[in-house]
Amino acid sequence: MFFGHISKVNKKAYPMAIQTALDYLASTDFTNMETGRYLIKGDLIYVQVLDLETKDKSDILPEVHRQYIDVQYLHSGKERIGVAPDLGNNPIAKDYDTERDILFYADMQNEIELIMRPGNFAVFFPEDIHRPASMDGQSEKIRKIVVKIAVSEL
Repeated sequence: MFFGHISKVNKKAYPMAIQTALDYLASTDFTNMETGRYLIKGDLIYVQVLDLETKDKSDILPEVHRQYIDVQYLHSGKERIGVAPDLGNNPIAKDYDTERDILFYADMQNEIELIMRPGNFAVFFPEDIHRPASMDGQSEKIRKIVVKIAVSEL
């Protein structure tokens, strides 16, 4: 997992595919962009623009992906993202869905929280469980951008 702010990125520290994602995030104005999916490199690197409402963390199942890396970027609002290493010791709530590339856990052990503010990004690998869109204080609307990178691009 990586965590940072888009205004202060040492791109050389990241693999090329993640550099591509960070370049896209830094150079795109998401304010008026329609929600939806946008292609950067076909299905190998693509973007999801999401408008969400944060929820209590107890209402959000932790998730992992096996085929894609998530670069999650907060454009507006504030959120908390729970994160922990996937050590294979968490009860599964929903089995792996190959079409959506997602597995949901009922909970996660040793969870820590990232406090996200506009401009923050976090990179989650297949070994990183994450619980996105948790509220920070109270529920609010957020605009979140998720760049999905196929593991094969690393």
